[in-house]
Amino acid sequence: MNAPLVLIVEDGHEYVEAYRRFLGDRFRFLRAGDGEDALCLLAQEPEIAAVVLDMRFDRAARLLGDATALVARLGDGARARRFLEDNQGAYILAALREAGCALPVLISYDFGSEPRRFANLERRYGPLSWLDDSAGPARIREMLEAALVSVPPFNP
Repeated sequence: MNAPLVLIVEDGHEYVEAYRRFLGDRFRFLRAGDGEDALCLLAQEPEIAAVVLDMRFDRAARLLGDATALVARLGDGARARRFLEDNQGAYILAALREAGCALPVLISYDFGSEPRRFANLERRYGPLSWLDDSAGPARIREMLEAALVSVPPFNP
């Protein structure tokens, strides 16, 4: 039996390289560079069992979200772009759920000082958990294994 396939959605390559190096004996990893790529890969790859999602996307060319509405709300394009970059993980999570993806998602972000924000995301978009950036291989492995206990299918 193949190791579980985990989709990592990040705008760099740091997570996928580290996860492959330290956890490649237990999991297989596939990378998407933005939300659109993630949606395409989820539709094409039925073996994906979980998603690891970065929150901040300051290197991505494509961002999900209504930039026009944000410009109107925040006053200028640069502020709107920064808001989308800082919160892109939440926009991607919403798009995944809207597309029918019920897979467990681990967000790479420290919600320790924002428990209400995480509770709101979990209520709206669960199953969901989070890993702070200081999580080591043992903790990441533990979280992935816990997430994979019951994996619902993706039905686009």
